[in-house]
Amino acid sequence: MDLSQIPLNALRAFEAAARHLSLTRAGLELRVTQAAVSHQVKALEAILGVPLFRRLPRGLALTEEGEALLPVLTDAFRRIAGTLDRFEGGRLREVLTLGAVGTAVTGWLLPRLPDFGAAHPFVDLRLLTNNNRVDLAGEGLDYAIRFGDGAWQGTEALPLFDAPFSAFCAPALAARLQQPADLARETLLRSFRTDEWVRWFAAAGLPCPPIRGFLFDSSLTMAEAAVQGAGVALLPARMFEHELRRERLARPFALEVTLGGYWLTRLRSRPETAAMRAFRGWLLDAAAPGRPGE
Repeated sequence: MDLSQIPLNALRAFEAAARHLSLTRAGLELRVTQAAVSHQVKALEAILGVPLFRRLPRGLALTEEGEALLPVLTDAFRRIAGTLDRFEGGRLREVLTLGAVGTAVTGWLLPRLPDFGAAHPFVDLRLLTNNNRVDLAGEGLDYAIRFGDGAWQGTEALPLFDAPFSAFCAPALAARLQQPADLARETLLRSFRTDEWVRWFAAAGLPCPPIRGFLFDSSLTMAEAAVQGAGVALLPARMFEHELRRERLARPFALEVTLGGYWLTRLRSRPETAAMRAFRGWLLDAAAPGRPGE
């Protein structure tokens, strides 16, 4: 069928009436009369040669043809509206989808994002948080901020900053800790990285006691468990400074161990867009040593 034969207003009238199953509510949404909506729907039915509604004594019901057409139109109008919303100041805003480990988002990135938005208003940033396990291709990510050693196959990784780990716990629990060996009597919370406590105790010159605390896939959740007195957590100190200032967490020992760093990553096969280049330049500058807050 030649789409040029179908008036856009008729498609909009049908889509609104089908969502509401009411000509009156569709008219209110489209700011036209009920009669105008009815006229447009009948015109569309005439062009298609099929009924789209069954007229009932108390409203409307979709025919099979109407049920088939509705989701297609709803999706199309939503996509059109989404694209039009990206026009701002005479320029199409570019979407940039960023995945980031939750600790980096709450502990470092969020306070800085307004600066990025002000400097690069043409970038429509979409932020997805994760627990450091990401699939750049499968999730459609332009970039990912992740924690580790920077060695991810097929990935370009740019270093942002190190984040040494320290022991954190509730202030009441910290009051009874005098030296690292005292941790052997406490519940030590675990992450999916199984060697963290082993390496921390090795840095303290001590054997690692059995680790039987709860296992967490998120440092944010583990930190909250520590706040609530569930045990002692090993956390990247830089990402939890706000919890220290608020005295929700305490850091009983200055000892810290470097287990990795935060990196900006992308697939090597992913061509960089203008939005990606803008974000990369801003992020590397924000993370550079000597910047305020660094």
